[in-house]
Amino acid sequence: MSSQETGFLITNGNVIDGTGADPFRGDVLIVGDRIVSVGPDIGTEMPRGVQVIDAAGQTVMPGMIDSHCHISFDEPSSNDELFFHRRHGLATVVASVNAQKVLRAGFTSFFDADCVFDVGVDLRDAIEGGVVVGPRMTTGGNVLINCVGGTASRLLPDVGTRGYARIVHTPGEIVTEIHRQIKLGVDWIKVHVSGLPIRPGRTTGEIQTWSLDELKLVCDTAHNLGVPVVGHCRTASSTRDAALAGFDMILHATYMDDEAVSAVIDKRVPLVPTFTFQANLADYGDMIGSDARLKEVFRAEIVESVATIRAAYDAGVPLLTGSESGFSLTPYGDWHYRELEVFVDYLGLSPLQAINCATEQGARALRLDGELGCLKPGYLADLLIFDGNPLDDITLLGEQSRFSHIFKDGKRVDCAAPLATSWKLPGWRVSEFSERVLTKELVQSLKETK
Repeated sequence: MSSQETGFLITNGNVIDGTGADPFRGDVLIVGDRIVSVGPDIGTEMPRGVQVIDAAGQTVMPGMIDSHCHISFDEPSSNDELFFHRRHGLATVVASVNAQKVLRAGFTSFFDADCVFDVGVDLRDAIEGGVVVGPRMTTGGNVLINCVGGTASRLLPDVGTRGYARIVHTPGEIVTEIHRQIKLGVDWIKVHVSGLPIRPGRTTGEIQTWSLDELKLVCDTAHNLGVPVVGHCRTASSTRDAALAGFDMILHATYMDDEAVSAVIDKRVPLVPTFTFQANLADYGDMIGSDARLKEVFRAEIVESVATIRAAYDAGVPLLTGSESGFSLTPYGDWHYRELEVFVDYLGLSPLQAINCATEQGARALRLDGELGCLKPGYLADLLIFDGNPLDDITLLGEQSRFSHIFKDGKRVDCAAPLATSWKLPGWRVSEFSERVLTKELVQSLKETK
């Protein structure tokens, strides 16, 4: 914006305001970093220097929010790669580029659920300080794991930190680590309430590794210092106990039973199902060398969980969209939109409802509900202008070429500048989840050759 410009007037757009209300043809006035006015024909008296953008025939809506992302992972193809092949300084630099991919995909905000080293805190501060360009973000630190179970538990040490995991056993260790992370500046404390079994195949699904008293200790410690708590929960008991303990948000919440659903509804804990990873592996895993055994396992996780998640949603539980971008199956910039598609196809939400989950409801993950995610006067001016109507086809939100303008904090995002899309770093890559990174370009090219 030039020194003479004080804002933007977006006119004649098909406005989807993010609240779930029906769209309308109207205008949006931005002054500084805030929305000043929204409605039909508001451009009669404008402040000096306002630039007019004619959005006739285009959709105007809030910037979307990815409520479950891992910005520092850099698309690993295995847990071994993630835990043993990342370097602190390099991870920070790479994450700053990947953050721009998220922004250019129309996601002006995201929640970094946990991070290798403490990269998320550093990146958030760099973005807020104007050092690098990126979406608005909140971040967790190292996820708390008790080492009995967690992602790839056999790769974890009995004490200390590896990858994104911090091992804690005793009440004293739990409290000390939470204090360390809060002192560092995290926005959330994350706990792997459930995790992979030590002997795969000896049990069905994940196992709960924390007691209810331990989870209450986490919440009491963090809440006393004003910091919310989020949990990875992929069993009925872990979701139930996280809700009962006072967790502020739950990731996955799959395989819930009646008790878990009741606890979630009673506490109105926001849920972030994060089905995109499973859906991508089930639909496209054979294209990139994924383990064939996982295809139906992951599809079943979606199918067997949608009824209980939908029941919670229908009872008023906030539902947020998260892509778990950061793995080889969910590369940055390509699949953030797909959770909306899954919500429509599997959960039976309308496109308007799915957009609400990705905008107004997603603001909860940024701790900015009531200030972000809607086109309302006084709200932060994060918004999109693009060709097409997502209410007719929700997948249009995944076509970056349709975005004519992306705004964050009332400023237009420059999407024309060249941006590195891949790199070869010595010792950075090994393979297990897949042999290739599942880009949308790859999917399309392989479909065309069949």
